[in-house]
Amino acid sequence: MKKISVFAPATVSNIACGFDTFGFAIEGPGDIVSATIDESFRGLKISKISGDEGRLPLDVSKNTAGIAVLALLDKIEYHGGIDLQIEKKMPFASGLGSSAASAAAAVHAVNELLDQPLKKIELLPFIIKSETSIGGTEHADNAAPSLLGGFVLVRSLDPVDIINLPIPEDLHYAVVHPQVEINTGESRQTLPQNIPLKTAVKHWANTASIVQALNNGDLDLLSRSVEDFVAEPVRSKNIPFYAKAKNQAMSSGAIACNISGSGPSIFAFCDSIAAAQKVSSVMELVYKENEIGCTSYFGKIRRKGAEII
Repeated sequence: MKKISVFAPATVSNIACGFDTFGFAIEGPGDIVSATIDESFRGLKISKISGDEGRLPLDVSKNTAGIAVLALLDKIEYHGGIDLQIEKKMPFASGLGSSAASAAAAVHAVNELLDQPLKKIELLPFIIKSETSIGGTEHADNAAPSLLGGFVLVRSLDPVDIINLPIPEDLHYAVVHPQVEINTGESRQTLPQNIPLKTAVKHWANTASIVQALNNGDLDLLSRSVEDFVAEPVRSKNIPFYAKAKNQAMSSGAIACNISGSGPSIFAFCDSIAAAQKVSSVMELVYKENEIGCTSYFGKIRRKGAEII
């Protein structure tokens, strides 16, 4: 039986002012999905999920990977049998795009298995559909970088328009994931539905400035632009020791620090690999000193998205 296995990376999303707009892929954590053509049945099934402690459904209509692949198969009118096996290699409800990584790996694996009937970018709507079915709101700031890699700007969802932004050579990240789960859908409900025009203007200016900073390799401008006056004040209340972790990161060499997605993961930008390693360590220490388990990551933004392994 023909089989394809694909890895899709975890992602950092929002990047402060870029709510549902910015996202980038990171090295290390992610999900692996293996897809196999099976002539013993018709349709789609998920035969195995590992690394999830039995928490994720095998029902394809309730699993983000299954929902995305069902949409793909419906689009290309494929009616044969396909089996999926999912290996979770990243934490749940972490703010690092766990559901998007599964869906991205799954649709890319099946598309490759079926000899690429669609271009890679054409797979994104299926991931967005699966994310929406679980989280309740359309967004692609995790899905796009997990599928495509790099640092992306989601300009539009209908039609899908994703812009890959330049990555300065000396830009690095540090990420800490405290072992506290935050449900994205529930977190979104706590956000203000209306914001003052003055606040919106600040966000528009900072969003444009981040794009300019990346284009020019201007890390000083990037540092000044990573600000959030809407989500961070609300979401930070649900992340234990957030202020302390952010303060430690900034005093240890980070040029910017904020919440990844809906949290509880926290990301920082740094201007060297040494600084990124130090910042990841000091943020991790904040949680270890307070007896909260955590995992940290650091490195350069991953340029590759979902890929065959």
